[in-house]
Amino acid sequence: MALTRDFKETVNKRVNQDTEFAKALLDEATCLFLNGEPDTARLILRDLVNSTIGFEELAIQTSKPSKSLHRMLSAKGNPTMDNLTTIYSVLLKELNVNIGVTITSCSESSIVA
Repeated sequence: MALTRDFKETVNKRVNQDTEFAKALLDEATCLFLNGEPDTARLILRDLVNSTIGFEELAIQTSKPSKSLHRMLSAKGNPTMDNLTTIYSVLLKELNVNIGVTITSCSESSIVA
């Protein structure tokens, strides 16, 4: 079955209509980063940036070139912790949220050796 709407268009529309969805995307990206899946996390952050402030505004607020930010948030991007922190700071401000982290014990079956 063919998709009737482009994925990016769907995400943009949903983020613009539902701030909780935007917050959920940020939450998912954060969980992915903290749990060792940075490639997917960067792609979610890229979609969130595109759907909210856009890369040009992010470039202004971070004092980083837009093209560099695009590269950082690509699947193979390699942002420094400083750059990632700066991007997060802008998104947190834009969405008017804070991040809280809870550490939980892993069940033995979920521990990867």
